[in-house]
Amino acid sequence: MSIAALLLLLAGPGGRETIGVWGGWGAFRDAAPPRCYAIARPIAAGGRPDGWVSVATWPRRGLRASVHVRLSRERDRSAGVTITVGERRFALVADGRNAFAADAAADRALVAALRGGRSMSVEAVGRGGRPFADVYALPGAATAIDAAALGCSGR
Repeated sequence: MSIAALLLLLAGPGGRETIGVWGGWGAFRDAAPPRCYAIARPIAAGGRPDGWVSVATWPRRGLRASVHVRLSRERDRSAGVTITVGERRFALVADGRNAFAADAAADRALVAALRGGRSMSVEAVGRGGRPFADVYALPGAATAIDAAALGCSGR
């Protein structure tokens, strides 16, 4: 699924402005609530098209470069979620199909890895005990992340 299709899926009230698209990553600005984010779909997710990863700036919440993963399928509630970028692994805090970095320091480390990586995988164990991975291409990620941050600067 393309970034344009993802935008339609995520469309909601408040107005959304496209900042730009680089590789498989797009950058967007929402008017209400005010936020900007870079977002991508997995290039491989076992045929399930509904996962994504975003790196968001929420000025009113004081969040910058906050990572949010929407898993492509339901995970086993007792299973953890891990992101792998190159040789680096990051454990996420998960709630259902959503997963986040544990804190601002973990967000910064993960975003730094995304900037220098070629691909990323998000691993978990699905319902029924079968492991799965959502794989993302990272070309364009750094530019989209920067564009999203600039899109909310001064807000």
